[in-house]
Amino acid sequence: MNENLKDQDVLLVKEKKSDELKVVKGINKGKLDTVSPKPENQPDFMKIDKHGNVLENFLSNFARQFKNPTQFLFFKAPADKAEEAASNLQAALKNPELPENKQVLDTHKVEMPQKEYAINPRLVNWDRFERYGITREGLEKTGNMDKLLDYQKTDLMPVAIKLDGETRPSDARFSLRKQEDGTFSPNIHLIRHKPELERPYFGVKFTEEDKRNLLKTGNLGRIVEAEFKQGEKTPILLSLDKLTNELVAFRKEWLKVPDTYKGATLNEEQKQKLGEGKAVYIEGMTAKNGKPLDREVQFNADKRYFELIFDNDKKQSQTKGVRINDNLLGAKLTDEQQNKLKAGQTVYVSGMKNDKGEDFKAYVKVNTAENKLDFFKWNPDKAKKQGAEVAPDNAHKTQVAVNSEGKTNEATKDMKEPLKQGQTQPDEKQAEKQAAKQEQKPKGKKIKM
Repeated sequence: MNENLKDQDVLLVKEKKSDELKVVKGINKGKLDTVSPKPENQPDFMKIDKHGNVLENFLSNFARQFKNPTQFLFFKAPADKAEEAASNLQAALKNPELPENKQVLDTHKVEMPQKEYAINPRLVNWDRFERYGITREGLEKTGNMDKLLDYQKTDLMPVAIKLDGETRPSDARFSLRKQEDGTFSPNIHLIRHKPELERPYFGVKFTEEDKRNLLKTGNLGRIVEAEFKQGEKTPILLSLDKLTNELVAFRKEWLKVPDTYKGATLNEEQKQKLGEGKAVYIEGMTAKNGKPLDREVQFNADKRYFELIFDNDKKQSQTKGVRINDNLLGAKLTDEQQNKLKAGQTVYVSGMKNDKGEDFKAYVKVNTAENKLDFFKWNPDKAKKQGAEVAPDNAHKTQVAVNSEGKTNEATKDMKEPLKQGQTQPDEKQAEKQAAKQEQKPKGKKIKM
């Protein structure tokens, strides 16, 4: 026996969709790193000292980093008997209800630490989500259950809404609303056509500056008093949910301004202004990549946290060389999609037509360096976050120049009709029209008499 493995355990793991147990090496870039339990892999095993806190620290990190930790089953076994233990556990898992198998599993099973939420999951009426075609399992798999239980909204989700006896598909976000009996039920947030800024919000009238602030940063930037109950004024901060165009309030009394933010110590003046909902320029912060960061910070009432403010005006000015309207290759763009493109953001567009008249969909983003639109099979923003680059699909290059920039080239000039998707040269019929038009042009310069 290897004496170095004495008094040490290893952690065996099984994904619910897999039948194989493996030994944990650790967590690598947000992914669980594992190896086969064979003896030759022992140097790679994550060793658990029976008298230390390695296991506790690992499970806490795992629960924090993985969206759906319940998809994994963990078991503990002696490091020098990992292969034998894995074989016994694998056999027991085939029929876990048998008493002898249950005893084996219970002996080795490691319970995941229960995450603490602001809302007790047992107090939520999960069955009421089913009326919208949403299940608790679906919320858990997408990570939206964690958001709900921390008083946050879900991502935009496809839902089925019943109107006038008909079921209609739509997109919406959800939050939890406390009921009189102490339980929580779903509160649906449907997408509005545009923010309602022209009429008062519970007695709060918006100035022109207020409207500009909400549309530019998403935050009002000052404390206002809303009248949720007649004759009772409540100081609040207001922000705009940019996914649904809904105004969201946050009570001033709930706001806690931290002493530090992203590694920078805040002075009293900065904390006071942040507490008033104002944007404050903070120097000496540290970004996630470890680089120094200086930027404006402001509280977002919709997200319920302090966020970095980016200069969308600068982004929008960089896209002015590209013409963006409500039609892209036959697809109708919403106001939100047009605004996102103008702001330099990526949008997903479906219903566009290719050169065969077939529908296709793609991620679309303005290429500010070349003043054109780029099309992507995968989301280029997510790829960059993961350290990869996604190249645009060049099949769209000429078509985008015609549709978005109004440009032509030698192959396309003198043509009234645009090229089809993926077409870089005129077809035979188009070429004949082009040649006929060129022959009709007078040669030489016209002299005025």
